[in-house]
Amino acid sequence: MRKIYRLAGTTCLVLLISLTNLKAQNVSDFENLTLTPNTYWDGSDYSGVHNSGLFTSSFSSGHGVFPNVYDTVYGEIYGYMSEGFAYSNVQDSSTVGQGFASFAYGASLYTIGSNYAIGKNGSTITLTGSSKGNTLTGMYVTNSTYSGISMRDGDYFGKIFGDSLSASGHSSVNDGTNGEDWFLLTVKGFLNGSPSANDVEFYLADFRFANNQQDYIVDYWDWLDLSQLGNVDSVQFLLTSSDTTGGFGMNTPNFFVFDDFNGIGPMSIIDNFDSNQLLIYPNPAQNIINISLELGGKSIVIIDISGKVVVNKTNLNKGITRIDISKLQSGIYFVKQGAKVEKFIKQ
Repeated sequence: MRKIYRLAGTTCLVLLISLTNLKAQNVSDFENLTLTPNTYWDGSDYSGVHNSGLFTSSFSSGHGVFPNVYDTVYGEIYGYMSEGFAYSNVQDSSTVGQGFASFAYGASLYTIGSNYAIGKNGSTITLTGSSKGNTLTGMYVTNSTYSGISMRDGDYFGKIFGDSLSASGHSSVNDGTNGEDWFLLTVKGFLNGSPSANDVEFYLADFRFANNQQDYIVDYWDWLDLSQLGNVDSVQFLLTSSDTTGGFGMNTPNFFVFDDFNGIGPMSIIDNFDSNQLLIYPNPAQNIINISLELGGKSIVIIDISGKVVVNKTNLNKGITRIDISKLQSGIYFVKQGAKVEKFIKQ
C-alpha cells in the first residue's frame, strides 16, 4: 500500500517558497465558470459534440482542461454523465441519491469558493500553459453527498460502512463488526504518456481501524499534496471501494469533489501568518470574533491548525464583520483575507 501524501508540518518548506509565488491563473478554482446560484453543470444541456447518443465536451479553469461525456444512448430521460467532470456551486449535504455528485458532503458551511468540481472514476485532467510538464502542488478534496450518504446510511446498491450486512439486508446502524470498509481515491500522473513513479492515495473513507472510534468518512475539505507525482502533463483519478458485493463492480457511488487544483496549500498560509495582519478582537474569544476589513467584496477564510478550512465568508462589506465561532473546538485558528493572515485563539 502506498503512502497517503498530505501537506503537513514543516516537511515541505521548500515547496512553500515556490507556492507563494504561484500566479492565480495557474490554479483551477472554477470561479471563471458561470453558474446561477444553487445549480450545476454536468453536460445535460447537450452542449457537447454529438455522436451516437454521446455528447462530448470539456471546460477549462486555470491551466487544467476537464473533459465531460454525457450519455443519452438509452434515451434522454435516462441521460447521465458517464465520464469526466462536472462543476457546481450547490451546497447541500443532506439530499439523498438525486443530484448524484453536485453537493459537497458535509462541507456546505466550509466551501473554499463559490464553485467546485466533481470527478468520476477514471477521469483525467490535461494540463496546459506553464503547468504542463511541471510539478503540481495539490488540491482540496472531499466526498460527494451521494457517496457520503451512501456509505453512512446505505442505499439500494451500497452497504453501510462499518456494517457487516450487504445492501440487500443492511441494518439501520453501524454495528461495528466489519473492519474492512474503505473508499480510496488514487491519483496517477503521466508525462508524455509515461506514468509517474509514484501514485498518490487518499482514503475518502476508512473503517479498517481496530478502534471503531477512528473510523471516518471525510466530510470536510482536506488538502491533498500531489507533488510526489513529479513532473506531469496529465493526471488521472481512480476510485475503488471495498464494497463490491453482487458481482457488478463497486457499489459505492463513484464520485469525488475537489477544488483549487494546483493551488496553494494551507500550510503556506499558516507559516506566513505574521505578515500583513488583520485586526481581530476579542482574542482569545469564545463565541464571536470581530474582524476589521479595509475592503469590501472580499472573502474571509478560517483555517484550523491542521490546515483544514472550517469557515468561509464571501461578499463581505468594508468595516467590522462578526463571525460566530461557537461551534469551533477550542484551539488555534488562522483568519485569511487576501494576502493578510492573523492568528486567534478559540477558548
